[in-house]
Amino acid sequence: MNELYVLMLSLHGLIRGNDLELGSDADTGGQTLYVVELARSLARQRQVGKVDLLTRLVEDSTVSADYAHPEEVLGKNARIIRLRCGPRRYLRKESLWPYLDQLVDRALLFLRAQRRLPDVIHSHYADAGYVGMQLSQLLGIPQIHTGHSLGRSKQQRLLAQGRKPHALERQFNFQRRIATEEAILQHASLIITSTPQESVEQYGLYTNYQAERAVVIPPGTDISRFAPPGRRIPPEPEVAGLMDRFLVQPRKPLILTICRPEMRKNLGFLVAAFGGSSTLREQANLAIVAGNREDIRALEAAQTEVMTNLLLDIDRYDLWGKVALPKQHKATDIPGFYRLAAQRRGVFVNPALTEPFGLTLIEAAASGLPIVVTEDGGPRDIVAHCENGVLVNPLDVKAISNAIEYVLAEPRRWRRWARNGITGVKKHYTWDAHVKKYLHVLSRLLHHERKQIRRNMAIYRRSQRHPLPFISQMLISDIDNTLLGDRAALRRFLAMLRATPPNLGFGIATGRTLESTLRILNDWGVPLPDVLITAVGSEINYGPELRPDIGWQNLIKYSWRRGAVEEALREVPGLTLQSSENQREFKLSYNVDPDTLPAISKIRELLRARNLSANLIYSRQAYLDILPLRASKGRAIRYLAYKWGLPLRAFLVAGDSGNDHEMLIGDTLGVVVANHSPELASLKGNEQIYFARSRYADGIAEGMAHYAFGIPNLETANDTKT
Repeated sequence: MNELYVLMLSLHGLIRGNDLELGSDADTGGQTLYVVELARSLARQRQVGKVDLLTRLVEDSTVSADYAHPEEVLGKNARIIRLRCGPRRYLRKESLWPYLDQLVDRALLFLRAQRRLPDVIHSHYADAGYVGMQLSQLLGIPQIHTGHSLGRSKQQRLLAQGRKPHALERQFNFQRRIATEEAILQHASLIITSTPQESVEQYGLYTNYQAERAVVIPPGTDISRFAPPGRRIPPEPEVAGLMDRFLVQPRKPLILTICRPEMRKNLGFLVAAFGGSSTLREQANLAIVAGNREDIRALEAAQTEVMTNLLLDIDRYDLWGKVALPKQHKATDIPGFYRLAAQRRGVFVNPALTEPFGLTLIEAAASGLPIVVTEDGGPRDIVAHCENGVLVNPLDVKAISNAIEYVLAEPRRWRRWARNGITGVKKHYTWDAHVKKYLHVLSRLLHHERKQIRRNMAIYRRSQRHPLPFISQMLISDIDNTLLGDRAALRRFLAMLRATPPNLGFGIATGRTLESTLRILNDWGVPLPDVLITAVGSEINYGPELRPDIGWQNLIKYSWRRGAVEEALREVPGLTLQSSENQREFKLSYNVDPDTLPAISKIRELLRARNLSANLIYSRQAYLDILPLRASKGRAIRYLAYKWGLPLRAFLVAGDSGNDHEMLIGDTLGVVVANHSPELASLKGNEQIYFARSRYADGIAEGMAHYAFGIPNLETANDTKT
């Protein structure tokens, strides 16, 4: 296997290589740490040549300038790449959805500049999954996905707490998130989960989940950072100072929790368990590390509520001097917090209502600190593997306090659990163990994918062509009466096309539906093109797998009200709907009686009067196609130019009729075949439109010769060698 290139996508939150701001908000938590550590660990493996972690570039005075750097080195062969997406300011993840299509386009341009495509795309969470799915479909690269948390389970949990469905939808965009997760599960080649429980109980809620495509690979932890206290680790007085200033008797055993101030973290029950136990109040202190804050009132509303309730609960149980609640800490302080609690013979507690995995649990275990943890989700496996603590019902306050008392009661048991945790992490939860299994399943996946690609290419018959990101010129032709119409001319054209360099792409643009296009190309013996623009420019598909361009669909659906347009045109004379096979989601097609049809301008006025936006394309005095305002063959070509980083003059377009008019004009190079309809006569004299003397496919070849289009040059030769 050649050295692998892995492209990782993690879009939300604040991602940088050092001093991660974990807990600064709801979006900067365990996932952030996971992707950075995974990128570094993969890049250290001899079979991995390159790892790019792609995220969003943020230029915002309220966050560090680090997040505005386009590139950051993570280590040898690993880097963070930041691309602009949407507004410059920092956005919470639920607000990113409208801008993700833009990030797809920016990612394509970035990959074009790399001159090598990734072997695999690994997306993290639903927003990155959406981008990864599109890149995977557009480029034919397998997608691996890690959900981290899932919309359906989160929605169910919040509804069970009595939250209103419409309020949840407004805050979390659950409808779009869950639909996206279903699409990702249908498309992705591999789903990585952290625990069997996540695979069965959480992903099992999804219609498109296929268990045979999932693999359990528990996350790792950096045991060089998270290690037990000992002679080789110097004292950390700064960490102790952050805690001890709150405590009257700081040397007591320390009950520690580290999490974001979120409702699901269930911090109120932990305070109640501590405050309600006279034994714990007498024998121990409680430390809650819940992110950083300047002013509780300046936090997000949900976090303000959690922190306010914490203070009220501390006051209710009169725990002043027994509870540490530091305002500020650095990411580098986190290992010291665990070691401090271990030095004082304490316990780490995670009472969350649900916990998909629990990175803090393996960090605590690696630090020699026993745990008391929710019985939901990943902690079951961690406690089973490490044998270092107790599972509890997070809704049972008495069970939580009893479990903490039990851990602290017996010194010999405490020491045994501390040793077990250290050993268990080294055996099951190191990054070396994680990436070893990761690369094993990736190797199997890529072997299978390459066999599939070879089978497809045998059908495709253009195996010497470059992938789309590396194409530098593109020929786009209409089908009927342009490419097709003369079999001898077509044979000559296809022979010439096969002789062109591999950096020349070939596409078609037609009014036909995709299914009709495939049938007629097959009937005439035309190999499947690189790009298919069908349904008068309202659909774009790529390559042998006919991968749809979802970004194009999302772009053209703006202001499109198909049913209302059809209703408005129902009584217009001279229009008859074509058969159902010619109707598409973004296209209404009519046969026309030119003797009774009103002027096209009148039809436009009719639609405008009803506040309907549409693009009307009239061709051959026989057909009228109604499309979304942004859709047409010409606009589809301009979209391709932007998306794939090609100048418009790198496109040569060939046509013969009125529905080719828009794609022929502008900055593209155009050729009109000799058998064109009268509708195109007005284009004569345009310096970038060549009127061929030859008919059908011979006319296309004549136009290519006129522009010297597809002739090998030095750059082409270099590309071919690459």
